[in-house]
Amino acid sequence: MTKRAPKSIVKRLPIYLRVLDGLISREVEIVSSRVLSEETGFTAEQIRKDFAYFGAFGTRGTGYNTEYLRSKLLRIIGLDRQTKLVVVGAGLLGKALTRYNMLKNPYVDVAGIFDANPAEAGSEIGSLKIRPMKDMPAVIKEQQVKVAMISVPAESAQQVVNDLVDNGITAILNFAPTKLKVPQNIHVHNADLTNELQSLIYYVIEDKEELRSNSK
Repeated sequence: MTKRAPKSIVKRLPIYLRVLDGLISREVEIVSSRVLSEETGFTAEQIRKDFAYFGAFGTRGTGYNTEYLRSKLLRIIGLDRQTKLVVVGAGLLGKALTRYNMLKNPYVDVAGIFDANPAEAGSEIGSLKIRPMKDMPAVIKEQQVKVAMISVPAESAQQVVNDLVDNGITAILNFAPTKLKVPQNIHVHNADLTNELQSLIYYVIEDKEELRSNSK
């Protein structure tokens, strides 16, 4: 790949990969863009354009070989080898994220989980011990980690991110409910669970209002 893909395409690639994983588990060998459209909700035209951005992966009139397409997507995303990551914040969410990625996500290797609370140090999540923040730089350097997930209080998030960036982290998944300031070469994805839930509740209220209006 000679140029960086648009963010909109990059965000759709893991969705395609998840669908392909499901198709392969059902022993589906060939899939059309129409079927992928039904599985993902994206238009068949959009799917064909997304794949064409990286090359010709299918055969006109036949479709895509699921195993071949999956292998290509894994390589494009960078999941053809395990990616090491660190988790900062060992609260309930941080522990859940760590446990999930250790047990359910074959594409990542959790190199360490860190917390500023001394009471958490030494606690175990599976085979991984929660470590104090002072140990983080050494782990990142020794294991050449580039990806981090943070689940810390909003007031601590910026300093945590500053420390991560200073120690070589270039990609951050942020679960802290705050906007982060980072250099241009650092990539941050925000996952605000509270906002997502609150925006979802809007539709519940809207449905109730519609029912009231229809009952009058």
